[in-house]
Amino acid sequence: MSKTYFGTDGIRGRAGIHPMTAAFSVRLAMAVGKYFAAANGRHRVVIGKDTRRSGYMIETALMSGFTAAGMDVFALGPMPTPAVGRLTHSMRADLGVMISASHNPAHDNGIKFFGPDGFKLSDSVETEIEAILERDALEGDSDNIGRVTRLDGSAGRYVEYAKTTLPDWVRLDGLKIVIDCANGAAYRTAPEVLWELGAQIIPVGVAPDGYNINDGCGSTHPERAAQVVRDTQADLGICLDGDADRIILLDEKGAVVDGDQLMALLATHWSRAGRLNKNTLVATVMSNLGLERYLEGQGIALRRTAVGDRYVVEEMRAGGFNMGGEQSGHIVMTDYATTGDGLVAGLQFLAVLKASGLPVSVLTRTFDPVPQLLENVRYAPTMAPLESPRVQDAIAEGTARFGDTGRLLIRKSGTEPLIRVMGECEDPALLDEVVMRIADEIRKLD
Repeated sequence: MSKTYFGTDGIRGRAGIHPMTAAFSVRLAMAVGKYFAAANGRHRVVIGKDTRRSGYMIETALMSGFTAAGMDVFALGPMPTPAVGRLTHSMRADLGVMISASHNPAHDNGIKFFGPDGFKLSDSVETEIEAILERDALEGDSDNIGRVTRLDGSAGRYVEYAKTTLPDWVRLDGLKIVIDCANGAAYRTAPEVLWELGAQIIPVGVAPDGYNINDGCGSTHPERAAQVVRDTQADLGICLDGDADRIILLDEKGAVVDGDQLMALLATHWSRAGRLNKNTLVATVMSNLGLERYLEGQGIALRRTAVGDRYVVEEMRAGGFNMGGEQSGHIVMTDYATTGDGLVAGLQFLAVLKASGLPVSVLTRTFDPVPQLLENVRYAPTMAPLESPRVQDAIAEGTARFGDTGRLLIRKSGTEPLIRVMGECEDPALLDEVVMRIADEIRKLD
């Protein structure tokens, strides 16, 4: 059964427009509350958010719905997504909620849910929640109204936990680190952790005003932080996104180190230490072919999944693996977190860096990537671009031209009205021709 509201990472859209409205959020919370109260018999939910102004509207509406459903709400305030997952489990809550549109612009917002185990909800649970939304009369019980508590000190819990993910011998003294928090959820916690571990920090993107989240900063726009790295002669940069579940590294020259290179390095390090479960890394179909070839040479297996960190986590849990992630910077290490955690992934990298004594530019050149090109094409929500015969013909032609030298991946975004046209090919000129031909055919449909 297909879902109406839930995408690859919760529910997401433009704030103030259905489904990201106060009215829908109240009804959604009542449906979710009804499902979890019946399934688990407990009545506790924790809610975190990033720094978008619309977070106030959605948070208040969700609180109304959850309390009407008889659930007690613990409001965490601005909090990284992975911290919400962890606190959901550690506080023995029925449910955790993160209000965030992650790397999207400030005018968007979203709602992500975590179950009692701290992991994101499965497709089957989301489908049942949508059925409750459509099927049931959602009314409160005047004799069973929940209450709301603002949980002071929750950020401190996460700061202390993040530091414990490093061995006791690891200190960051002597490192100069640019930390870009995207004016988002980690604008206080990430700099605090790095500073308490001894690093000299240069903060970027730590002045949220409700509208500047991900605006020219963070993991999707690392140019500003890269310039600061060069200007200050820092050892590296760490760029998080709006909800801090992904990371992009910058070397001492300001060059970008993507998630594939970071996963290759960490997987190799863990494999040699006997820590990589079943000697396997889980990544999505978007990860570079060069990563796959490199891992094969190291005797490490690669499992590929659909795009989305939730699918990476599902494969990890099903197979008993403990490391996975995405090229975009979601790095999941279930020894430490139930979802991607940009800060914890950065700390694991810093431990390897301190032990190696190498500059970041040398340490992170793990493999030579196959040339890859991604073109995002926006389309009207009423259109079905991938059903167009012209687009299908362009895809078939491109696949034939690549042959064994490359691959194509064309898909709808799960969070925005975009068609993502990704190609990999050892011939850069051919790669550009094929990807742009497909993208142009999609644009002509507008």
